[in-house]
Amino acid sequence: MLRATHFPPIASPTLLVLRKCFIPILSVSSFPSYPLHNLSSFSAFHSFFSPSRPSLPSLSLTQFSPMLGHPHLRLSASFNSESSYGDNREILVQHLLLKEDDEKLLLELQQRIAGGEDLSDLAVEYSICPSKQEGGMLGWVRKGQMVPEFEEAAFCAPLNKVVKCKTNFGWHLLQVLSEREESLLKDIQPEEFQAKMQDPSFIEEAQLIDVREPEEVSQASLPGFQVLPLRQFGSWGPEITSKFDPTKDTYVLCHHGMRSLQVAKWLQTQGFRKIFNISGGIHAYATKVDPSVPTY
Repeated sequence: MLRATHFPPIASPTLLVLRKCFIPILSVSSFPSYPLHNLSSFSAFHSFFSPSRPSLPSLSLTQFSPMLGHPHLRLSASFNSESSYGDNREILVQHLLLKEDDEKLLLELQQRIAGGEDLSDLAVEYSICPSKQEGGMLGWVRKGQMVPEFEEAAFCAPLNKVVKCKTNFGWHLLQVLSEREESLLKDIQPEEFQAKMQDPSFIEEAQLIDVREPEEVSQASLPGFQVLPLRQFGSWGPEITSKFDPTKDTYVLCHHGMRSLQVAKWLQTQGFRKIFNISGGIHAYATKVDPSVPTY
């Protein structure tokens, strides 16, 4: 069973398969050399499945998920008045989804939950959302990531209490398992990053990730960066929280700052608290800060 006590403040990589529903889309046309099955592991709409299982069929989240595909996302939401985080809050949510005409089953499941049965167990058996494979777990979410009805219900729900709401997907029974302060993701200019690099302790204390391909790194690189090629996401993605400390400041670099931004946003969904995207990438660093770094 998936209970609130099963989830630490920094969610484990086993939830990668569901957290991908928050990963922004990477355009295939932007990176024509990347195989489609690798890019799809970053797509918000392609699949719930882990990149370690690319052969599994894709499921469209727009069929079921309250997280995406709604044309009128609301950027604000009501909050639990008992929350200590105020507006800067992320919540860990699991849910069960039923068809709109399944009100009789909805009532039955509400009664079973009131009798002590676990929402995650019932999700595995009855939910029509692909998240049923993980007990209905949707992962950590922030404002603006859910359709309005689901968002309002989730952010108003008391911790661990199962509440219901109705969206255009059907009836939801949802439960907020935990909450935490919202993480930080921001751009950092090459000049500011270069100033930080002058401090000898910076490279030791910060986590530096270069998501370019090996052939790019061989042409130009900066000291202290660990190379995690985007093309090899399937090998390092599931282990990211074991290889890096989500509580440390993390800086992400690529050629022009686009790939690194996508990975930075993904790191945010994996529980990383402070992520910095190096604006303009290594090209901007070379042209604005250090001309000794080759451009390509």
